[in-house]
Amino acid sequence: MANKEEKFSNEDKIVSSTNGDVNVVQEESSPPEVVNNVSDKKENAENDGVTSTEVEEWMDILGSGQLKKKVIKEGKPDSRPQRADICQVKFEGRLENGKVVDKEDCLTINIGDGEVIQGLDFAIPLMDVEEEAELIVGPRFAFGQRGRLPDIPPDATLHYSVTLLSAEPEPDIAGYSIKERKRIGNRKKERGNWWYARQENTLAISCYRRALDFLDTDNCDKVEDSNKPTDEEIRDIIEDRLKVYNNLAAAQMKIKAYDVALQSVENVLMCQPKNVKALFRKGKILAEKGDAEQSCTVLRLALSIEPSAEIKKELDRQTKLQKKQTAQERNLYKKMLGTDSAKAQPDKTQRTNGLMWGALAGSVAAIVVGAAALRYKLM
Repeated sequence: MANKEEKFSNEDKIVSSTNGDVNVVQEESSPPEVVNNVSDKKENAENDGVTSTEVEEWMDILGSGQLKKKVIKEGKPDSRPQRADICQVKFEGRLENGKVVDKEDCLTINIGDGEVIQGLDFAIPLMDVEEEAELIVGPRFAFGQRGRLPDIPPDATLHYSVTLLSAEPEPDIAGYSIKERKRIGNRKKERGNWWYARQENTLAISCYRRALDFLDTDNCDKVEDSNKPTDEEIRDIIEDRLKVYNNLAAAQMKIKAYDVALQSVENVLMCQPKNVKALFRKGKILAEKGDAEQSCTVLRLALSIEPSAEIKKELDRQTKLQKKQTAQERNLYKKMLGTDSAKAQPDKTQRTNGLMWGALAGSVAAIVVGAAALRYKLM
């Protein structure tokens, strides 16, 4: 089970700052040293009149020089894995100085699920079962400009020796026991957390979605009677599923996918209406969508359940924004109804002028009537 979550941080094992761009990577500025050595060998061979195939042994998988593969030992023909296949791989990753920094003797992964660095995820589908290969992985498809301190420095090119031990199609998830679903689902969640901590939010989202596929109880009735889950097991897997939805929302917010992020937190709140983390994120999502009033309502509810300086700070910010929006709306209504001060002053002036002209007209009429009456008496 994952460690207890810290308040308002992202879920288990998310430790890094959440500021930054998605998929922070950096291109390598110069080709790997080993490729230069291969070119030298070719040139020397041509000078000696010998035909060399050394340079052709390296396959430039992406055409950018960032990921290259060379077969060391052929595997079984026509046995390459497909996406989502379950593979067992053995690999050893080294820095250019030969230091081993990434090693697994028998790692089980699903191809394309982001459970290894992208260079391995792209290269393994090009290997046959029992094949041994060498890979040169540039920083963009390894550990990028962040590296993995203290052992892998930023912008490091890695050299991998890889053996594909086995590859099998992924079984129907409905056939897994509840314990297996929980184990695999949480493994994928943890990998999503790893990508999220590295600010690789798109890869994190992919891992979280795959985790949700396994942390699902919809098909538990199809499991054999001997593997029927208990009520406690079902509650546990639902709890894990809600944690993944919360993490998924956080990653979706980072790429500004607010509509789907809102749906993710709503999935949590349907089961746990007082989940403070989901309420807090919903309040922030609503604010980003321009609904400061509803955001304040949600944040007040979260603050009443669990007082927090972070929630209060966000609530104060949204309250000020709401007041500003209310004032702007009031001014807009005044303009629409013609009751704003700019128009009120001319109307007052018009009324004053009307009264003056009315009084003058009355005076003139009185003089005319008086003159007529005097003339009548003199006749």
